[in-house]
Amino acid sequence: MAKPRRLWLDWLVDRAVRGLLWVALRLPYGWRVPLMGAILRAVGGIAGYAKRADEQLAWIFPHLTADERRAITAAVLDNFGRVTIENYSTADQLARAKAWVPHGPGLAACEAALAQRRPILFVSGHFGNYQAARAAMNVRGYAMGGLYRLMNNPFSNAHYIASVEGVGGAAFPRDRRGLAGFVKTLREGGQGAILIDQYVAQGALLDFLGQPAPTALSAAEMALKYNALLVPIYAERLKNGLDFDVQIEAPIPHSDAVTMTQELNDSLAARVRACPAQWLWIHRRWKPHRVKAYFNAPSPQ
Repeated sequence: MAKPRRLWLDWLVDRAVRGLLWVALRLPYGWRVPLMGAILRAVGGIAGYAKRADEQLAWIFPHLTADERRAITAAVLDNFGRVTIENYSTADQLARAKAWVPHGPGLAACEAALAQRRPILFVSGHFGNYQAARAAMNVRGYAMGGLYRLMNNPFSNAHYIASVEGVGGAAFPRDRRGLAGFVKTLREGGQGAILIDQYVAQGALLDFLGQPAPTALSAAEMALKYNALLVPIYAERLKNGLDFDVQIEAPIPHSDAVTMTQELNDSLAARVRACPAQWLWIHRRWKPHRVKAYFNAPSPQ
């Protein structure tokens, strides 16, 4: 009986989310984005997000005071709300993306790979707005699709997929069929995007922000197998709260999957340390209760 009850709850939650999105999308872009940020700040405590973010911040950054953690958590929830509505506002997002000029030491290599039809694997994390980076590249001739994890709520998957595909490129679920489509894109010299900071139970135990984190090696493995450029990319939110600085780091040199993936983790960790308020502390990146034997290291200093 638990499963039908769970499905009913999922359906009700999805109806509520759809309703909120419908109302927000009727507002001017400059109003809807900060409004959704304010809503997430308000409900974050009720949903348990604020508590989870505070716990993880205290564990990774023990030097922070309670007030400092609360301030970061509020900013994280605000960013989460903004990202959610931005990614459902695809027409507005693409229009604004024309002004987000990508830059950085990896741009020239990406331009050369695009011209040569060499596959490119862009790697990011839940930092700033990962989809804003895709939008900025896709309005400039790229077709960066996304490899995504299916949502726990099955009723939300359809509109979530539409939001991913709305900025260009296909959306590939992390299942056998989706991975086959993603690989086909790379084989044909296309571009794809992967988020490196998701918990993967069977992943390699690599360092992230000073603690062991199960991490998928798939991005590096595919880069090696298909001779793809492996490029960290980030979209950092600007002070106006609506626009982004899209930064492309130098490609990760091909070596072995573990070394390359650790470099990706280090790249993202540097971003998070510099601007912790823009990383999604509310998702369970480490889950120490599930890999207890590996979490005996002292808290990072």
